[in-house]
Amino acid sequence: MTDTAKAVAEAFVTARREKRALNTYPGQIPADLGGGYAIQDIAIRFDGREIAGWKVGKINPPLDVQLASNRLAGPIFSDSVVTVADGEAPAMPVFADGFAAAEAEFLLHVAPGWDGVVPQDDAGTRAILDAVHIGIEVASSPYPGINADGPPVTVSDYGNNYGMVIGPLLEGWETVDFNAITVRLDIDGDTAGEATTTTMLDGPLGAVRFLLGHLSVRGIDCSAGTWVSTGAVTGVHPVTPGQHILANFDGHGTVACGIIAARQD
Repeated sequence: MTDTAKAVAEAFVTARREKRALNTYPGQIPADLGGGYAIQDIAIRFDGREIAGWKVGKINPPLDVQLASNRLAGPIFSDSVVTVADGEAPAMPVFADGFAAAEAEFLLHVAPGWDGVVPQDDAGTRAILDAVHIGIEVASSPYPGINADGPPVTVSDYGNNYGMVIGPLLEGWETVDFNAITVRLDIDGDTAGEATTTTMLDGPLGAVRFLLGHLSVRGIDCSAGTWVSTGAVTGVHPVTPGQHILANFDGHGTVACGIIAARQD
């Protein structure tokens, strides 16, 4: 599959660089997660940009059993990350003719110096963090069927990530009960979803454990520290250029962004 995977990877990276859509999947669809990650690994090397972190997404039943995993991962590149002050709403690009969505997420940062041992519980996971922020993941792909065609396809194009908005620090993150925070995502003032992390398997801390174990298997070093966008709390909400997104983390602040169409420089 090497030549096929290379062709798919290069097609996705080229489409992203040229800010254009892909009407069909650019090659042979991967049959499993291993095939998807093989394409992702080649794409990362071909792309060449610095990775600031990783997004984690949920794989729903029954596919979680079929694929032997209940989560997936994809890289978040440094040039797609925006850190905002309170009240700011950066313009975040998406592929207008591809797939585009916004997700309210807790962003956990693994501190530099991680020794490679994956924590086994929440206390151990908090101990390797140095910050938690509230934020928004911008999910977008040149290929409109990136999610509809299943997790191996999602994985093959960077897990469908196209950006991350880092909002305020989550005060008291060292001891906070994530499940006690109600999260709401509004699009143009209308509520698109509201939930807590009780819907997210073993929650944001579990997402960190999954990611570290997953990256270790792939031979990817995170000892310099990494962001983890831990999964959509309220769901994956389709967006279009011109819309305004506001994520409210009850009692802990808000983070916002605008959506614009990606255009070639």
